[in-house]
Amino acid sequence: MKKTVNKQRYAVIGLGWVCMLCACSKYLDVVPEGVSRLENAFAMREEAKKYLYTCYSYMPRSADPSSDPGLIGGDDMWTITAHSSPYFSYDAFNIARGMQNSTNPLANKWNGMYRAIRDCNIFLENIETVPDMEEIERRQWIAEVKCLKAYYHFWLLQMYGPVPLVRKNLPIDINTEEPRVKREAVDTCVNYIVQLLNEAAAGLPLTVINETEELGRITLPIALSLKAKVLVTAASRLFNGNTDQQTLHNLGDNSPLFDQEYRPEKWDRAVKACEEAIHLCVDSLGMKLYEYPGDSRYKLTDTIMLQLTLRNAFTEKWNSEIIWANTQSLSSTLQLWTAPKLNPSFQDYSQMRFLFGVPIKIAEMFYSEHGLPIEEDRSWDMNRRYELRTGVADEKRYIVENEQTVRAHFNREPRFYAWIGFDRGIWHGQGVYSDADANALWRLICKMGERNGVFTTSYGPTTGYFPKKWVHYENVQSTATSYTIVNYPWPLMRLSDLFLLYAEALNEAKDSPTNRSLAIEYLNKVRRRAGIPEVADAWESQWSANVLKHTTQRGLQDIIRRERTIELAFEGHRFWDIRRWMTAMNEYKTPVMGWDLMQSAPAYFYTPQVLFRQQFGVKDYFWPIRNSDITVNPNLVQNTGW
Repeated sequence: MKKTVNKQRYAVIGLGWVCMLCACSKYLDVVPEGVSRLENAFAMREEAKKYLYTCYSYMPRSADPSSDPGLIGGDDMWTITAHSSPYFSYDAFNIARGMQNSTNPLANKWNGMYRAIRDCNIFLENIETVPDMEEIERRQWIAEVKCLKAYYHFWLLQMYGPVPLVRKNLPIDINTEEPRVKREAVDTCVNYIVQLLNEAAAGLPLTVINETEELGRITLPIALSLKAKVLVTAASRLFNGNTDQQTLHNLGDNSPLFDQEYRPEKWDRAVKACEEAIHLCVDSLGMKLYEYPGDSRYKLTDTIMLQLTLRNAFTEKWNSEIIWANTQSLSSTLQLWTAPKLNPSFQDYSQMRFLFGVPIKIAEMFYSEHGLPIEEDRSWDMNRRYELRTGVADEKRYIVENEQTVRAHFNREPRFYAWIGFDRGIWHGQGVYSDADANALWRLICKMGERNGVFTTSYGPTTGYFPKKWVHYENVQSTATSYTIVNYPWPLMRLSDLFLLYAEALNEAKDSPTNRSLAIEYLNKVRRRAGIPEVADAWESQWSANVLKHTTQRGLQDIIRRERTIELAFEGHRFWDIRRWMTAMNEYKTPVMGWDLMQSAPAYFYTPQVLFRQQFGVKDYFWPIRNSDITVNPNLVQNTGW
C-alpha cells in the first residue's frame, strides 16, 4: 500500500529564534519553502533526489572568502584592504581584523546551518513515503542526510560552542514556548553528532558507484573520517575542561555547558575513531598519499617531480588521498584572484589581481631543508635571514639564478617552494612544463613596478608571498584577456590530515614511548612524502638545537602542531586548530607582516612591514549569538564576553 506523505507544517526550529520576525506570535508562521508541495517533493524518486541535493546545497563554500571564515579569517592569509569595489564579502576578513560583534555577527552561519538542519529533518521524515525506490538506495540517502545533519551541527559547535540540537522539526500547532529551546551541553552536542554518524555508517557505500554523477556524495570513509575529526576536536582543550567557560550555563541552571574537568579519556575515544577511519581508508580501500606519476611528454627532474607531487596533492581532483572534496565549492574564482601574471606578453587581464598574500610569519613556519623549524636549525642564522643572497646554478629550480632575494628563501623544505610563491622564485607549469632548461621556467618578479608587483593600492601582492598551493599547475594565461583554469572541488579532508589527527590523538592520549613511537610513525608518512628527513633523523641530527624534543610528550605536541600548520597550510584548518588548541591568543601576538612592496631596490623591498596588529581575547574563541536572536528567544544565553 502506498504510504501517505507527511504533510504536517513545521515550526522552523532552526530559525524560530534566529529569523527576526515582527512578533513572537508570528514566528511560528514561518514554514520551509515549498512545504505545501511536500506531496510533490516526495511523490517520486526523481523529485526526492532533488530534495537530497537541496540538503547538500548548504555545504559551506570552502573556496569562497565570503563563506568560509577559515580561509581569510585568521592569521595565515591576508588580503588588500583598499579595494574600491570589493570582490567578495569582507565579513571573514573583518574577523581577522578584530571587528566581530554581537549586533550583526560577521560570517554568521546560525541561520544558514539551522535552515540546513531543518531541511535535512524534512527529508528524513518524508523519504520513507517515496514509492519508486529500491530499499538499499533509500537507506543510503537516509545515511547521507544524517551525515550532512551531523556536519552542520559540527559547524555550529565549532563556531558557537554548545548549541541547541534540532533532533526533529516541531509541528506548527505546538505551544508557542516550545520552540524557544535552550543550548545543550558540549558533551551532549558531541555525542549527538557522533550518534548521527554511527547511524549513517550502516547505510553508506565504501565508494561512489557512478563517478560521473556522484563524486562528492557522502561515503563511509567520509563519515568515519568526520567522526575522527569531531572527536579530536571534542578532546581538545577548547572543549575539554575549558575553565574560561565556567560561567556559561542556561538560565535557571547552574551546571556549566562546558564540563569543567579535563578528561584525558576523550583522547582514547578519538584514537579509536582515527584508527577506524585509517583502517578503512588505507587497509580496506588502498588509499595512499598522492605521488605525481610523471608525464612521458616532458623531461622532469626529481626536484620538479616532487614539486608536482606536493602541488597536486591538493589541486588534483579526486586523487589517491582525497577523502572528501566539497563539490559545492569549486576553486576557479579563487585561482583567478590568486594567480600571478607570469607571461610578460600578457599583462593586461584585469581579473588577475593577486588578492591574497601569505604573511611572513607563516612563510617562516615552514621547515629548513633539514626538516627542522628554522629557529631550531643550527645552520640558520635567524638574525641574518633578511639579508640578500644571490641564487646559484644548483638552486635554479627554486630560485632564479644570478638574482637576489633574502636568505630566508634559501635552503628551505620542498613544501615551501611548492606552496608559496615569492620574489625571484620559480613557478613551474602554467604552460611551461619541461624543466630540462630551468632558465625557461616562469619566475616571479614582485618589486614595485614589476609585472607581479604593486601598481595601485587596489592591485598587486598583499604581503609579497603568493599562496601557490591554491593554483593548479596546468592553468595557462594564453591571451591578454583570458586565463584557462583547471577547476577542482575544494578538499575538505585529505589522508595527510587524518594521519596528523591520529598522531595528535595518540600523543595526547597517553604519555608513553609506545604512543609517541606510533605517533611519529604517522608523522613520518607525511614527512617522507614531503621530501624531508623523518622526525628522529631531523631532531637527532647535527643541525638540531633541541635533540631530545621528540622524546617528550610536550615536545612531540609542538612538532605535530607545526606539521599540521605546514602540511595543511592555506586549506582553512589553522583557523580552527589554533582555537581548539587554545593557542590563538599567543599566535595573534605576532603581527601580520609583509615586505615593503612600494620599493624597487632589493635592499629596501626586503624590509618587513607591519600590516596589522591583531587582537584576540577569550571571547573570540566563539562567535557571538546575535543580540536580537536572544531577544526573540530569551532561553538562549550569550557566549562568554559578548
